[in-house]
Amino acid sequence: MAETGAVKSEDTPFEGGPMDGRVLPVLLGITGHPPKTYRIPVPDPHGGPPTVLIYRRVSRGQGRFTQRWKYVHDPAGDQGGGPRWPWRRPDATPGGKPDDADG
Repeated sequence: MAETGAVKSEDTPFEGGPMDGRVLPVLLGITGHPPKTYRIPVPDPHGGPPTVLIYRRVSRGQGRFTQRWKYVHDPAGDQGGGPRWPWRRPDATPGGKPDDADG
C-alpha cells in the first residue's frame, strides 16, 4: 500500500554565518522546492529576545532531474519585511530638502 501525504525533505547545505558547512533536512513545499528564506532563531544567553539568522535560497546547479538548492547567510537580515508589491510605497522618504510650507 502506498503512503499518501508523506512530508518530503531534502538535505540542503548552508554557507556563511554560524551554520557554514552544515547540511540540514529542509521541508519541501507543494512545488517540491524548499522555502526562499530560512530563519533560525538563536536564543539569547542572557534571557533577552532571540537573534534570528536569515539564510536565502540560491541555486547550486541542476541535478539529474531537479533543481538543486543551497542557503547562503544574509547578514543584513530582513530589509523590507515582506513582498515587494509594485503599488507599495517605499519605506524611506526621498533625500533632499524637506518641504517648507510654513515659510
